[in-house]
Parts: sequence; C-alpha cells; structure tokens
Amino acid sequence: MSPDRRRRPRHFATAALGLLLLAPLAASAEKADQAKPLQIEANRMSADDARKVATFEGDVVLTKGTIEMTAARIVVTEPEAGSHQATATGAPVRFRQRLDAKEGKAAVWVEGEALRIDYDESSERIELFDKARVTRDGDEVIGDYILYDQRTEFFSVRGGKNASSGGVRAIIQPKTVSDRPAGPAPAKPAPAPATR
Repeated sequence: MSPDRRRRPRHFATAALGLLLLAPLAASAEKADQAKPLQIEANRMSADDARKVATFEGDVVLTKGTIEMTAARIVVTEPEAGSHQATATGAPVRFRQRLDAKEGKAAVWVEGEALRIDYDESSERIELFDKARVTRDGDEVIGDYILYDQRTEFFSVRGGKNASSGGVRAIIQPKTVSDRPAGPAPAKPAPAPATR
C-alpha cells in the first residue's frame, strides 16, 4: 500500500457507504437463483458423508442460477437437509450475481472478490474476508470484511483492526437524473383569479 493511501482519512467512507446502499438501482438479487441447484466443478473432490462435508480443489467453479464463484478450494457442508454452506479460499476468490431488472432499469451485476468468501444458501448471505471488494453498477466498496445480504441488497463493511490493513473505501459514481427514483409530481399552480 502506498504511503499516500495510508494517510487518507479512514472514516469518510462511512457516510459515502450510506449513499452507495441507498443508490437508486431499483433492483434486487435474482429471485430465481434460490430455486436453482448448487453445481460445483473442480479438479479434485473428497467427501465425508457421515459429517456431510465435501471438499473441492483446483480451479473450482460453484454456480447456482446467476451466482458464480471461482476459487482454489471450496468446502461445502450441509448443516440441515437441503441447505448448504460453502467456504471458498483463493488468491483471490471471485463471485458475481445478476440483480433482477426492475422499474424499467436493466439488470446489473454485483461482483466481489476476497481471499475468503463464505456463502450461506439458506440465509442468502455472502461474507467476504481479507482484501474484500464489491462492485455494483460502477459503484465500489473496499474493506477488510464485507457482508452482502442477497435478499435485501444490504452491505456492511469493516476496515482492518490496524493501520497497515487499511480502512473502508467507497467509490460512488454520479447518477443521472433518469437513474434517480421519481419523486411526487409537482403541484399544479392555482388558477389565476378571475378579473372583471
């Protein structure tokens, strides 16, 4: 990390992140993804049926509908019937998911990367650990830890515990007037009084 970056204030992104979360994207995570099967491809796999744990290694690709995750290693567990959790590690792990198009807006992608990503199928939460970055429609947030809730499109971001690991950083792209949600229609002016 450059000395200039270390000197930047670390708390400015808290307010900027609020703007990112409220950005008028008018979209939510692809609803059909939850009903799709979890598919995994890898060079090697080992499974422990008694513990309900499967380990995939080497060029691992996990997909579930529009969700795609690539990693060096993914460990999948089944804590309850029909629900899976995955822990992916790599340098880095990458994921992406398409958001539903809504209110005339085109579908956009959420993309992220980190050294470790945890995915919980039942709660639809993705957690990114270490050198975490998430982008959406040109906006970007960077931190040591990012929680992304696919159901609500909620992001929570933390910086590192010490100065060398950095703080939180957000980049918010300007939105055009057409990107902003429509407000209430302006009130019609009162009719002019009649004159004689």
